[in-house]
Amino acid sequence: MEIKKGKVEDIPKIMSVIKLAVSDMEDQGVYQWDDIYPNEEIITEDINEENLYIYVDENIIKGFFVLNEYQDKEYAELDWQYKAGKHLVIHRLCVSPKYKGKGIATSLIEYADEYGRRNKYSAIRLDTFIDNKRACSLYDKEGYSVVGTVVFKKGVFYCFEKKL
Repeated sequence: MEIKKGKVEDIPKIMSVIKLAVSDMEDQGVYQWDDIYPNEEIITEDINEENLYIYVDENIIKGFFVLNEYQDKEYAELDWQYKAGKHLVIHRLCVSPKYKGKGIATSLIEYADEYGRRNKYSAIRLDTFIDNKRACSLYDKEGYSVVGTVVFKKGVFYCFEKKL
């Protein structure tokens, strides 16, 4: 198993993971992602900005996520607990449904924690769709606290934060 930066040649495989994940989420009544988001243009931009990390095992991309400092403007309205210092933000964490329940999302989150500490971030922030119970449970289990909610195109999202 290895977590490393994604490359342009990984895009077709990443898009395949997204397509499977969208279908799996919809089967569970979670309409967080669709054909518009996240699309190939967004994934290409993430890779070009060197912010997208892939989880590779047995030469298969089993998951990915984006780490950067970008916060949607809606984040400014929240009363974050850890205001001082730099904040790392997790975006688009996704595990192929073929491999869910194998600890891949946990490994990605632990990688983010380690990356954040190593690069002197004070906290990690993220958001997830309020109906995505699996993701909400995961972040809670990993020590993230709900700070509040924001509304995006698809509905209400919880915003989480964790002190590093």
